[in-house]
Formats: sequence, structure tokens, C-alpha cells
Amino acid sequence: MDVGILASIFNFILLLVQIYYWGMIIYFFTSWVPTIRESKFGSFLSKIYEPFLEPFRKIIPPIGMIDISSIVALFVLVLFQYG
Repeated sequence: MDVGILASIFNFILLLVQIYYWGMIIYFFTSWVPTIRESKFGSFLSKIYEPFLEPFRKIIPPIGMIDISSIVALFVLVLFQYG
């Protein structure tokens, strides 16, 4: 397989990860506005991001009102993207 094709595939995967990252940030902000979280848009985001966040939430419990597992999940995405 040509190196250029592999580089294009790799860049496309990194683009998808970056889109997923920014979508996750939007999903986190929707938690501050309950009407958005309960809308069809919020339900759509929940179906996309909750399966990724669930394993982190099982390992890292929330501390009071702060969900540290979400920060760890974002960190893992950044590590995948740059690392």
C-alpha cells in the first residue's frame, strides 16, 4: 500500500477524533442547561458520547458535583490524537 494513502487514512482518523473531541466538549456544556440535555439534540449527543464515558465513570467516581472521569476521557482523546 502506498505511504500517501496510509497518511491520508491516518489524517482522516485524526480529523474524526478531533471532531469527536469538540463534540464531547459541547456535550459537557449541555449538562449545564437541562433543557438542551433533555431535547432531541441532547439525546443524540448522549447516544454518541455516553458509551465512551461509561467505562471511565465506572473506574473514577465523581467527587461531589465534579465528574473527574470526563476530564480523564478528554485527556485520553488528546493522548490518542497527539501521542
